[in-house]
Amino acid sequence: MKALRLHGAGDLRLDEEPEPLAAAGEVLVQVTAVGLCGSDRHWFVEAGIGDAVLERPLVLGHEFAGVIASGPRAGERVALDPALPCGRCDACLGGLSHLCSSGRFAGHGSTDGALRTRLAWPEELAHPVPDGIPDAEAALLEPLGVALHALRLGHVRHGVRAGVFGCGPIGLLLVQTIAAAGGETVVATDPFEHRRAAARRAGAAEAPDPGELDRGGLGLDVAFEAAGTDEALADAIDAVRPGGRVVLVGIPDGDRTSFAASAPRRKGLTLLLCRRMEHADLPRAIRLAESGGVDLGSLVGERHSLDDFGDAFAALVERRTLKVVIEP
Repeated sequence: MKALRLHGAGDLRLDEEPEPLAAAGEVLVQVTAVGLCGSDRHWFVEAGIGDAVLERPLVLGHEFAGVIASGPRAGERVALDPALPCGRCDACLGGLSHLCSSGRFAGHGSTDGALRTRLAWPEELAHPVPDGIPDAEAALLEPLGVALHALRLGHVRHGVRAGVFGCGPIGLLLVQTIAAAGGETVVATDPFEHRRAAARRAGAAEAPDPGELDRGGLGLDVAFEAAGTDEALADAIDAVRPGGRVVLVGIPDGDRTSFAASAPRRKGLTLLLCRRMEHADLPRAIRLAESGGVDLGSLVGERHSLDDFGDAFAALVERRTLKVVIEP
């Protein structure tokens, strides 16, 4: 089979490798689509993310869909949950398995991800995908699950006034899911015009350039920082009303976020950090996509073969489109 491994910053190599073998409780999956994420960009550019650094050649890719190729479920189209929690720590036992510090995650640390033609994965993490969701869109179900998790942290419900600061794929999914929950995206900002245009199409009432943002009087109930920059966080803090909430979804360069303390302190804001998704969020994402509550297809900007990985990662680094999908 073919596998794409990261050997160092900017150093991806596609090679032939032995076919994987499914262990007990696993299924063999033919990978059909992998979405490239901002975290994959961190790994590619920095050879790490946060406090995790590249220790050996790593297969990236944690937003993935495929077809089961072994066992009684052979032929079934599935979306895969990329997180394998330990099930024994306090976080797992307390119902917070997405915060497990000793679990494994596809395309992270020592666990190979999905940028290969086949992989073995726990069967319980393979969720059936309805025929109405194409493969390229099925790869976006994991980021949709992250958006749903962030939505709960923000207490979004009918009538909530929200803002999205950073309109990459997660930010655009937030715009859509805010509307699906009955809220209103009052404003969505991003430095890239193609992302601002996508935010307007997704339902944002306004989508200005951050430099043209009216920072006074927005009075948002909740703001989602989805850019991973201090500038976006500062805008989010300014836009929220006293007593409001700010949810940090973006991953910053250099593993550091900073902000002036006076405004959030005087406003008494609640700041929350969103990590990945809970395990129940992937089935929720599948149901929402199947019902037509979100339009995943509108986010697919470029589709590439595994052989064309160079151009795919160039698109990711340059942020020249919305979601980049590789189809092994």
